[in-house]
Amino acid sequence: MGKKYQTLSQFNLSGQFLGFVEDTAGKFKYMRLILAKCESISPFSTEEVQIKLPKELRASMDLSLVHGDEVRIVGVSKLDQQTGKIKLKAYQVTPVGGCPKQEMSTPMKARILVCQKSGCRKHGGNGLLSEIEAILQERGLLGHVTIEYTSCQKRCNKAPNCVLQLGKKEYNLMHPRAIASLLEHHLG
Repeated sequence: MGKKYQTLSQFNLSGQFLGFVEDTAGKFKYMRLILAKCESISPFSTEEVQIKLPKELRASMDLSLVHGDEVRIVGVSKLDQQTGKIKLKAYQVTPVGGCPKQEMSTPMKARILVCQKSGCRKHGGNGLLSEIEAILQERGLLGHVTIEYTSCQKRCNKAPNCVLQLGKKEYNLMHPRAIASLLEHHLG
């Protein structure tokens, strides 16, 4: 925090998480908290404070905390000798509560892009699309996949064209049954 700061003491706070404070670059450097119990600043306080998060904690906190969660924060309080303000910097943030949160695995987004230009449709694009829809319906995967109709995919010599996108991966020139089995493997 620089040479102008003097370390005062360690703190151990618990309270209700209110959210993150975004800086000008769009990063979450601070978290807001309503204090329920504060051992080292002032007992029985119900004030709102901002606590700076180190870089190591920012990514994990952004995903795991929800507005209203009870948290316990351990850190260091420092005094700005020029302005007289106290800054709080956390080095440990722990959610407090009944059951520990388990991360829900977010299913991959699956999309099938089907070319609808006349060349692809003449070479069996409509039949390919109906076959894909029938196989996905048969296996119960139609609700988990977005089918998008596109214009030319610039692969006219390999018509009919469809692309399966799973997250950041793309699969080209696949048979509809292979598409369905790959989707079952990734989504199922």
